[in-house]
Amino acid sequence: MPKQKSHSASKKRFVVLKGGKIKRAQANKNHKLGKKTTKRTRNLRSTAYVDQTRAKTVKKMLPY
Repeated sequence: MPKQKSHSASKKRFVVLKGGKIKRAQANKNHKLGKKTTKRTRNLRSTAYVDQTRAKTVKKMLPY
């Protein structure tokens, strides 16, 4: 049976941690930053975790 391919876009966006959680970057940090407050853009720099409802889908895209 051939090897399963990893989803290339997911490889760049997600990191699977040792405990099984999936780390991701925050959205809304690319453009139109002038109307967002400094506090909001600063908080968007931090990482977040994928929600449990979507974690199963992401793990299927990253089999290895």
